[in-house]
Amino acid sequence: KQKQKQKQKQKQKEQRLKERDQNQQKQMEKLTPLALPEQPKEQPKGLEQMAAQLQAAAASCQQTLEHAQHNWSALGGSLLSKAPQPVQKMLMGNPNSATNSPRAFSNHPFKMPSRSSSQGDLTALAKKEGTPTSEQENALQGVAAIREAVGRLRGEFASGRSAEKQRRRSREGSDLREPGRNVAIVTTAALPWMTGTAVNPLLRAAYLARDEEQRGESGSQVNLVIPWLAQADQAKVFPAGVSFATPAEQEKYVRDWATKRTGFDCNFKVTFYPGRYAIEKGSILPVGDPTQYIPNSEADVAVLEEPEHLTWYHHGTRWTDKFNHVVGIMHTNYLDYARREEGGETKAKLLEAYNNWVCRVHCHKIVKLSDAVQPLPRQTTEFVHGVSKSFLAVGEKKAQPPPEGEERFKQKVYFMGKVVWAKGYTELVDLMKQHAQREGDQPAIDCYGNGEDLPAVREEARRAGLRLNMKGGIDHLDPSMHDYKVFVNPSRSDVVATTTAEALAMGKWVIVQEHPSNEFFSKFKNCMTYNTPEEFSDRLKTALETDPAPMVEEERKMLTWEDATQRFLNVAALTPAERSSVVERGFDRAAWMLHNTICSVEPIRAAAGAGTNTRDNPQLTLDQWRPEPQKGGWLDRKEPPPALTAAK
Repeated sequence: KQKQKQKQKQKQKEQRLKERDQNQQKQMEKLTPLALPEQPKEQPKGLEQMAAQLQAAAASCQQTLEHAQHNWSALGGSLLSKAPQPVQKMLMGNPNSATNSPRAFSNHPFKMPSRSSSQGDLTALAKKEGTPTSEQENALQGVAAIREAVGRLRGEFASGRSAEKQRRRSREGSDLREPGRNVAIVTTAALPWMTGTAVNPLLRAAYLARDEEQRGESGSQVNLVIPWLAQADQAKVFPAGVSFATPAEQEKYVRDWATKRTGFDCNFKVTFYPGRYAIEKGSILPVGDPTQYIPNSEADVAVLEEPEHLTWYHHGTRWTDKFNHVVGIMHTNYLDYARREEGGETKAKLLEAYNNWVCRVHCHKIVKLSDAVQPLPRQTTEFVHGVSKSFLAVGEKKAQPPPEGEERFKQKVYFMGKVVWAKGYTELVDLMKQHAQREGDQPAIDCYGNGEDLPAVREEARRAGLRLNMKGGIDHLDPSMHDYKVFVNPSRSDVVATTTAEALAMGKWVIVQEHPSNEFFSKFKNCMTYNTPEEFSDRLKTALETDPAPMVEEERKMLTWEDATQRFLNVAALTPAERSSVVERGFDRAAWMLHNTICSVEPIRAAAGAGTNTRDNPQLTLDQWRPEPQKGGWLDRKEPPPALTAAK
């Protein structure tokens, strides 16, 4: 019985389809070509030409209607039903016909004049040659109405295609190598602040845009989204004497730096969102909802550089709601920072749970640069950073034999990093104290960088009698850095240190602790690792007594941004199996609603460290906006920590 019912239903369905096709054929047979009203024989030259154009337009419309009958009957019916009634009558004589389509009009070579241009031409002719007839005026207005309707239909058609792509990607996965992808790279810092979260996302944007050009993709776009700081905050993080009055000035600086560093034109878009510098955190926090600065038409792929940092206090649109594909890249080991403060273990546990919460809510996938970062949902581990060819060029030059009687490296040992205790200065002070006690002597170490703990580090080195020369900030590619032979980096708070990769590329010895953050570098011949202070001293003496070996081609390739970009594209792809289940999506949405509600309450935000009046986007333009003076939250450190011994 069930089979019989199914057969009966199938026959009924086929009969309905057959009747529909017959009706459409009958309607098509009723169509007659459009014709303009007859004009006087002695017609002014301008109106005669315009009438000829209208006649050609009418013939074109008739031809496209016939083509649409075969290809777009189903889609055209739904779209044409939304067109104005006068246009339906003018084109079809039957507004319910399903033989029209936006593609038929969009592909036709005839360019319809706009309503404004048609009326402007008509006015000029009226002054010159007399008032046109009402039929002529109606014809001109009809053409303008056709153009308006076609534009509306084309927009709906494009929206339908975009929605279908989103549905397909949600079922089948998502690959950033697909043509036409718009990628927004959103980060928490910007040049001229020479920090990893400013430099690496910038270079990722440059090389990703170049990769798309080399693959011949059209319609793709890379958008670098960076924070804009008011000038009061610029003075806290930018080099002395460097400031910008407008975002356009800073964009030029960023582009010029990227072009000089990479050696090619950087064809990516730059967008700014408002941020404020939080001294107690040593970082920039977004003000308002950064998603609002990215047009919906460009919201396809979002790469969140430091997703936890970007969303700690995020109130507004959920990133995974606005974007089809959201990838988070973990740059910083914030748990290590928290452990170094008062009540550190408690803070670290709270922060670990909170990071897990916001990353789960706002990301489809998490890429950890190393396993130094906490476990996170939907995670994978891959080093997706590189160094520019300028550093590799320095290494190639240093690999050549020096002139007779000269040394390859004229300087000895250096360290480079932001001057905060958690960035390796605690460990460096401790290691050098023990080295001096054990060896009775110590090499001088030049330290490059700026930061809020600079006075404290300098004072501790002076008190302990250490030969740490605090040199201030400098570009790692500056010519004065080429002659150093040994780079030491005892930091364990980095996820992966960019400066370590750059030092290897320049052909130097690199001495780092055996730690997950250094696993990628441990594969290189010129990288020496240690586990104990005694091993550190042994590695330091070996490096000072011998020269590093020239890098082989495979090592050079691993450090390039071209290779890093391919690694990123590989790990950022989403397969259908990696998509969340219905239950997971429901849980994630409930978690987002809870987080969004909490972050909507200003007193809670202020107590948690977001600052006051930072929930909503500023109403003023960015160059006119001024943030309010802020205080840290109840969990933030109240003053820089003392020089602590390295945690076991």
